[in-house]
Amino acid sequence: MKFKTLSVASSLAIVASMAAPAYAQDAEGDEGARTNTIVVTAEFRETNLQDTPIAITAVNAEMLEARGQTDIAQVAAQAPNVTLKPQPQNGGSGLIAFIRGVGQVDFNYALDPGVGVYVDDVFIPTLSSSLLELMDLDRIEVLRGPQGTLAGKNSIGGSIKLFSARPEGSGEGYLRATYGSFDRMELRGMADFEVADNLFARVSGFGRSVDGYVTQLDYGLTHPGSNVPSNNARGRGNPDNTTMGGSNTTAGRIALRWVPTDRLEVNISADFSSTKGEAGPTVLLAAGKATGGATAFDPFSDNPAASVGNGIAGTEIYNDDDELVGYGAYESLPWLTGLDGDAVPVNCAFVPNGPYSCDNIGNAFGDPGFIAYSNFLDARTPTSQAPYKPYSALQNQDFTGWGIHSNVTYDLMDDLQVVWISSWREYESKWGQDQDATPVPVAQLDNQLNHRAWSQELRLNFELADGMVEGTVGGFLLDQAGEYTARVDLNYAGIDFIHGPDTTPSTTKAIFGTATLHPTPDMSITGGLRYTKDKKVYTYFRSNPDGSYPFDDYNPETDGPPICEYFYGADPDFGGPVSLGNTPNCLLTGLFGLSDSFRGDRFDWRVSADYRFSDELLMYASVSTGFKGGGVNPRPFFGPSAGSCDPAEGYVGGPCNQLKSFNPETIVTYEVGFKADLLDRRLRLNGAAFYNDYSNIILQLSACPASPCLQPNNVGSAEVKGFELEFAAFPVDGLSFDGGLSYLDFQYDTASVAPAGLTGNEVTPYTPEWTYSLGGQYDYEMDAGTVMFRVDGAYQSAIYTDSFNTSWSKIDGYFVANGRIGFTTADEEWNVALEVQNMFDKYYFNSVSDVTGSLGLVTGVPGLPRTWSLSVGRRF
Repeated sequence: MKFKTLSVASSLAIVASMAAPAYAQDAEGDEGARTNTIVVTAEFRETNLQDTPIAITAVNAEMLEARGQTDIAQVAAQAPNVTLKPQPQNGGSGLIAFIRGVGQVDFNYALDPGVGVYVDDVFIPTLSSSLLELMDLDRIEVLRGPQGTLAGKNSIGGSIKLFSARPEGSGEGYLRATYGSFDRMELRGMADFEVADNLFARVSGFGRSVDGYVTQLDYGLTHPGSNVPSNNARGRGNPDNTTMGGSNTTAGRIALRWVPTDRLEVNISADFSSTKGEAGPTVLLAAGKATGGATAFDPFSDNPAASVGNGIAGTEIYNDDDELVGYGAYESLPWLTGLDGDAVPVNCAFVPNGPYSCDNIGNAFGDPGFIAYSNFLDARTPTSQAPYKPYSALQNQDFTGWGIHSNVTYDLMDDLQVVWISSWREYESKWGQDQDATPVPVAQLDNQLNHRAWSQELRLNFELADGMVEGTVGGFLLDQAGEYTARVDLNYAGIDFIHGPDTTPSTTKAIFGTATLHPTPDMSITGGLRYTKDKKVYTYFRSNPDGSYPFDDYNPETDGPPICEYFYGADPDFGGPVSLGNTPNCLLTGLFGLSDSFRGDRFDWRVSADYRFSDELLMYASVSTGFKGGGVNPRPFFGPSAGSCDPAEGYVGGPCNQLKSFNPETIVTYEVGFKADLLDRRLRLNGAAFYNDYSNIILQLSACPASPCLQPNNVGSAEVKGFELEFAAFPVDGLSFDGGLSYLDFQYDTASVAPAGLTGNEVTPYTPEWTYSLGGQYDYEMDAGTVMFRVDGAYQSAIYTDSFNTSWSKIDGYFVANGRIGFTTADEEWNVALEVQNMFDKYYFNSVSDVTGSLGLVTGVPGLPRTWSLSVGRRF
């Protein structure tokens, strides 16, 4: 028989998602609503979703439009045990992705994502380029559980695969304009046409501008009776910024498809996207005295914010009234001098809303839940230890990226096919951060990421014995290089320096194979194996903001250990290497041109068996493995040349060294599941239960021999159990329902995580115990056209955003509902839709940041309030 083409562009049978529109009918054209045949390529060949022994949520373009979903993070609401969130202000334009408790938060290139994101079978290797706009898609496949055999490393939690619509030469197109809340203006369009015989093109693009939804206020102006000086300069180059969260985005894609013969198909595409945005929307939730020793964070006491830093020893300094006035300071200096000449404390006066606020802003400037007093400015008086003032961070979140993809499929013979997938991608991401969200210059940063990735994948697809055996063998190569540059102004830590450009070249090489045996027409047995080899080198560069670095004339071959006054105990009263009396940034001495590396290899495998008991029911069982790549600590504050942590000892060989590599984290997943089409295909019900043996888990911890510290570590192991259910129902013509339910029980092995300071009762970040979603759609047909009514709701239980599951990092569970009303003319040429997102105006948070131990602050990223939009579209 003729071998089925496996390329993305050949997936002609994708006509509906699991939650298909209610008007869909079955392949035989029976009267009444039915679930459609859904074709996926999760196993590198076209298979019916209901015959694929993997937990998959599939969503097609029609359903994305019906739900009003425009970016990848929104898709997670309808996928069980999947959490996708935009990065907070400190992460720029990126994605936080977790599936079944496995994922990654940190954007730094030293750490790999735990969920693989793919566009047209091309791996997107970094979190900072994964918050993708949904532009002219054919479908999305969300695969849960480790995909280590076919998807490789970093798909340890699962994979999210986006497939673009392919050129057909149909001569069709569309144009859609949208206007909505926060002055949102958007234009999307597509044209599909024939260029020449057997050569087709598809051009698509969109542009969108939207205002920010968090109002930025000058505290001194809005609180004239306070001691806080007014400063209208809300960021270098951005004197007129008054909101956060706004953006202007343009993106485009051109795809060519050439089919010269019935055996050869060539697909080439190029895409570009650019976003110029305001700073990430951030509000202050609590502020007060930072944690010190056995003292808990107090959100109603002043944090004086009056010292140059806490240094290594973390020495607390008190005044005559036994009030904390600083940390480890040789001389106490204010971070922000008030109008009366005294230091301005960080406290609840800068919290505009909530139970930990003592602000009186009220509703004079809008909803206080969406107000911030950030100014991104450090106007602190320069000192000999911190001379690089004033400094103002940019208020931006900008991203520019482009890529070229190719997919060539050639049928060597009827049962043998070769597929070559190639890509080149580059991007630049820039963003600013006011970490404290107050006018007091506690911490502010400017960040820039530059990245390029080149990948090659070659597959050989085969069938043997008249289709009794089918499978794929192949190889994969990924070569990437990233640079991270930042101005890091941390007054709370007493350092203000240039980070980078740190370079992170890395390579991944893999060979893989999978085969499926069909001993009977109703039974399949699949086995797969992949070998991966990794190499990553991280080179550190730390310098002063003026371009110099500590001890410019230092020669490591002749001068011995670098000199830092603190490390040599020049003054026993020094609170640390960042106190007055030290050279600026001498804490970082030796971290210039210094490299650390990780190398490793790994075998992953998968075995599964499935049996179709009837046309209505398939059951399967599988065992699979996966891993997330290892690496090195990207943020050491002490290098190998740093001295003892005890200033009285002088230099004794560098026990404060924070350079440290970490190993890959690994998982073995045992899964059983079923896929059922019941009641004459009016009800589809799919379910899975799983058990994860999760080892060498990588988490960010303050687990160094000295402070400040933020170091990735392998903290131990865990057992993870859970289940997932999805359904789609078509009770009567025109009416459909869809939804999902998931449960996850995450249990650390207590003994393995105790050395990291965990109790064992924690869960990984962004991991809810329960989630559910429910959607309903009704299509009413009349002579003039079809009216569509749709409502979607999704719930997630409480999550924590840090490894220690502190009470301040907890986001309570919440439910958000969206609605849409649309009309399509009978000839399907015109359509209009009114949608409302967050219908009940729920106030919730996408993420929160607990830095009560170091800064005495808690910040959060609120989700959008209730919004509306009106769209008008024309097909031609």
